[in-house]
Amino acid sequence: MNKTNNENRVTEAPSNFSNLENMSVNELLTGINQEDAQIHLAVKKTIPTIEIFVSQLIDRIKAGGRLFYLGAGTSGRLGVLDASELPPTFGVPDNIVIGLIAGGEKALRNAVESAEDDWNQAWEEIQKYGFNPNDSVLGIAASGTTPYVIGGIKKARENGFLTACITCNPEAPVSKEAEVVMEAIVGPEFVTGSTRLKAGTAQKMILNMITTSLMIKLGRVKGNKMVNMQLTNKKLVERGTQMIMDELKLDKELAKSLLLKYGSVNKAIESYK
Repeated sequence: MNKTNNENRVTEAPSNFSNLENMSVNELLTGINQEDAQIHLAVKKTIPTIEIFVSQLIDRIKAGGRLFYLGAGTSGRLGVLDASELPPTFGVPDNIVIGLIAGGEKALRNAVESAEDDWNQAWEEIQKYGFNPNDSVLGIAASGTTPYVIGGIKKARENGFLTACITCNPEAPVSKEAEVVMEAIVGPEFVTGSTRLKAGTAQKMILNMITTSLMIKLGRVKGNKMVNMQLTNKKLVERGTQMIMDELKLDKELAKSLLLKYGSVNKAIESYK
């Protein structure tokens, strides 16, 4: 017998804990940590589908495509966060991975009423960036039922984009629209239905895996170091200087002068060899 849609919505299942308000602080923290222990196991099960997505994504990005994240609420904020961290970390332009959130910039800090219920908004926002047949769309939706995400994926797929989704419910509506489905089934939340907890952590872990492996395969890492990071503060200049010292066996003064002259560890090393 097929499960009903409600039975499939694990993210809304009752918590394994009750009477939370009567718990001590230690009991609350221990309970949350106990639930969190399930996350990495759920994410591990998604590795085969993450691999499928990243493997296709590498070629599409190399061909000039972009990756769009679509999400609402916590899921949307996580997408914007991950996308915004890539330029400073890996030195790539900010139009390689683009995070879109239902309700726009305002929704990063405040809830925007009914924004996620618009089936057309996501696709309209994607179109503002121009059409590229090598573009890809990744929908992020813990429940897997968000109209903003589902509508965006559906239109993107119709227009030839590679489409994928991250959800924490099995057989969710969003999974029926995406080509590559990453289901991290983390179970009920400590606070019933609060998907900023386990589901949010699982989603961020998967985003980390996708973009870190993508950036490595695009040549943005050397050995295990961020040789293309942006030098946005004194700490990063010092870190970059040390990388050059280690790689080229130079003294600190020369290493730092090369770094500041060429603007990145990678360019400094290549110029010296």
